[in-house]
Formats: sequence, structure tokens, C-alpha cells
Amino acid sequence: MQSLRKFSLYLSLAATLGVLTSLLFGVALWAPCAVVAAGGLALGLGSVSSLKGYQYTAWILAAVVAAMTYPSAFTHWGDLNLRNKWLLLAVVQLVMFGMGTQMSLHDFSGVFKTPRGVVVGIVCHFSVMPLVGFGLTQLFNFPPEIAAGVILIGSCSSGLASNVMAYIARSNLVLSVTVTAITTLVAPFMTPFLMKLLAGTLVEVKFVSMMLEIVKIVIVPIAAALIHDGLKRAPASQRRAVFAVAAVGAAVLLMLPFGGWAWLAGRCDAGTLLGVELSAFAIGSVVFGAVYHVVARRFAAVDRLMPLASMAGIVYFTTVTTAAGRDNLLQVGALLFLVSVIHNGAGYFFGYWLSRVAGLDKSSSRSVAFEVGLQNGGMASGLAGAMGKLGTVGLAPAVFSPWMNISGSILANYWSKRPVEDSSRLAKS
Repeated sequence: MQSLRKFSLYLSLAATLGVLTSLLFGVALWAPCAVVAAGGLALGLGSVSSLKGYQYTAWILAAVVAAMTYPSAFTHWGDLNLRNKWLLLAVVQLVMFGMGTQMSLHDFSGVFKTPRGVVVGIVCHFSVMPLVGFGLTQLFNFPPEIAAGVILIGSCSSGLASNVMAYIARSNLVLSVTVTAITTLVAPFMTPFLMKLLAGTLVEVKFVSMMLEIVKIVIVPIAAALIHDGLKRAPASQRRAVFAVAAVGAAVLLMLPFGGWAWLAGRCDAGTLLGVELSAFAIGSVVFGAVYHVVARRFAAVDRLMPLASMAGIVYFTTVTTAAGRDNLLQVGALLFLVSVIHNGAGYFFGYWLSRVAGLDKSSSRSVAFEVGLQNGGMASGLAGAMGKLGTVGLAPAVFSPWMNISGSILANYWSKRPVEDSSRLAKS
């Protein structure tokens, strides 16, 4: 495998020369050479120990290059519409479930260990980034739906990337994990509220509909992952009870597509149907969590593969979004990238210094900086897809996500080489 990676790196260099030569002499070979160069670089970075941390970002950039070069190849595969709403929902749920398998019920105990830090982190996250995003859209005068995408990603919860960066930076990891968990839980309320407040004049924002989409996209798969986590330590009697509930729930869910939903629709009002839909997704999380637990116990490799599946899902979203919005990206892509750098940098800056003003120690302030500066791009892409605006509202998440990974890695490595004087990593609040 290492030999293949080294060969890919050399192939990438050769393909890059091919791109330059093709452009210089007007030969129509630059497009395939660009794709080979980007793909070879993504695979080849694994052979360089100091650059392994950027391999995932390189895959995202390779996806962008491929989609920009051959957009029609990533919108439809035969009769399959790659932007189909249900396909997008399934992929983003897979992404969130993969992220959820890296979480634990124990993560929420951090609320009691670092209460002040948690409050500061949550308040900063849901105030700084939406307001900075709104200000940047006013400053740069983007088209309405693209501007809404900038505000959307600023209004989403923080992602697990912030926990990885806090770990690398050797900052307050307990605080980082706790803030990620809590912002994820409150996102169904805060994200629609902020979008309605700041982007309501740019795109139609239906508060309840967006709240339900976030429940489907984020809460349900993460709840399933947490059920799996809880079953690992639960006594036998509790496991049997969960499996029994899952079996009954599976039977109920199987009735819905075979006439059950039609029967309910003919007898219930809209409010009742909404409750049934939410209940069905809640039952689904129990069923999937229990089934996954059984599979993971039999095949231990499944748990290790889930984060990779999550990353693959994000690459899929990036590819499809870029292909769908290629024309818009050609017009505003460079400016959108500049905005991503400013937006992300403002998150780190205000997250850190507002935390210091609030009395948090340096280690905790560094963690809050990551929590504020790094958003859940998968959630933003999923919401854009649910709105049917992947090629416009979804552009900001597609552009912002690669840069957030790059900047987060750089800042985390910088701080890791400059540890705080206080050896304790837990905030004393």
C-alpha cells in the first residue's frame, strides 16, 4: 500500500506538469490531467508522515476538481439522480451516524465539570458565527441564495472536527466534546431561529420544516449511535428490554409503507401526522441503534470503518454540490473562498478572546476557539439538499469545509507546540 501511495504522489507530480504543458501549448488534455493530479495527491499524501493529517482535505479538493471539470458525471448516473432528496438524506444520516459513533453518553457529563466554559462556548457559537456570516453577506453582496448558505453554515452546530483539533492542540478536550454535544442537541431550535431571523428575506425559511429536517439529519442518527454506546455498558436485563422495544418498533415501521401511513393520513389531522412522523424517526433510531450494536459486536471492524464511511459521505456531498453549483462557483467561487477564510478566522479570534474576557483559562479558551470557528458542514449540506437548493445554498458549506479542516489543523499544530503553562486541561469553573 505504501508503494502505491508513493507511486500516486509521483503520478500527481507528472499530471501537474501535464496540466501546465496542456495550458501552455493549448492541448485539450488539461482536464483529465487535473483530475489525475488531484486524485494522485490525495492518495499519495499518505506516504508522507508530516502530511497525513491533510489527506482527508486533499480528497475533498480532489472531489471539487473532478466535479468542476466533469460536472455532468456527478449529477446523474443513468436514471439515478445523485441529488435525489431521499438519497441525500440517507447519505447525511450515514455521515452523522459515523460522527455519533465517536461520541459517548459520558460526553454530556462535562456540563457539570466545566459549566461556565460550556455556557461561554454555546453562546459564542450561536452568536459570533451567524452574525459574522450575516455581516459578510452584506459586505460582499452575494446573490440571495448563496448569501443564505453563508448564514446557514454559520448557524449550524459545531462538528466533531473541533474535538479532533482540541485533542491535537492539547487544550481542554472535555469542554470541546461537551460543547459539541450540546450545540448538536439545541441545533433543531437555534439553527431555524437564526436562519429565520438573519436569512428570512433571502430564502423561504419554514421554521418547523427546518427543525424536523435537523431532527432527521442530526438527532436521529446520533441518537442511534448513543443507543449503541449505551448498550455496550448496559446490564443484560436492560439490553433485552431495548431489543424488545426495537423488535416491536421495527414491526410498527414496516406497517407504514404497506398501507399504514395512508390509513393514518385519511384519519388524522396535520398536527397528528407530524407527531407520528417524529415518533417514527425516534423509533427508527432505537431500531437502527440496536441492530447496529448486534452487528458491531459480531464484526468489530464495523466500528472502526464508520468514521471512514462518514468521511466518504462528506466527499460525496462535496462532489454533488460542486457539480450542481459549478456555474455559480465560476462566478463567485474565489470571493466565497475569501469569505470562508474571514469567517473562519473571526470564529477563532472571537471564540478565544471572548472566552478570555469571560474568565476562562487559556486551555479552555483554545477549545472554545475551535468550537466557534469550526461548523458542521455535513449538517449544512444536508439542509441545503432538503431545501432543494444544493447548487446555491449548498455552495458555502462545500467551500467552507475544506478550508476549516486546513486552518484547524494548522492552528491545532501551532498550539500543540506552545502548551499553556497550567498543566491542567480542565477548566476550574
